[in-house]
Amino acid sequence: MTMQSTQMSDRTEDTFTKSVEEYTAALPSSAYLGLAMGAAALSFMLQTSGRGKWGNFVAQWVPTILIMGLYNKLVKVAGHDRESGSTRTMGR
Repeated sequence: MTMQSTQMSDRTEDTFTKSVEEYTAALPSSAYLGLAMGAAALSFMLQTSGRGKWGNFVAQWVPTILIMGLYNKLVKVAGHDRESGSTRTMGR
């Protein structure tokens, strides 16, 4: 890989990452926790109603949603918001 193509791919990734971070910053961190708790409750209801496979499927959403919430929090604390000098503090 040449130096120019490496710089171009870094710039593309950086632009994409910033756009994703802007969308995730719109949701407060507690929303992810609420979604995860809702998915856990839905999974429990599905399990107890005899739909075990669906309950297992929905239960797998919980750690995924929590990781998305963790990413959201990390972006707000140490992400591009801090580096770019943005004063927006949504969800903090």
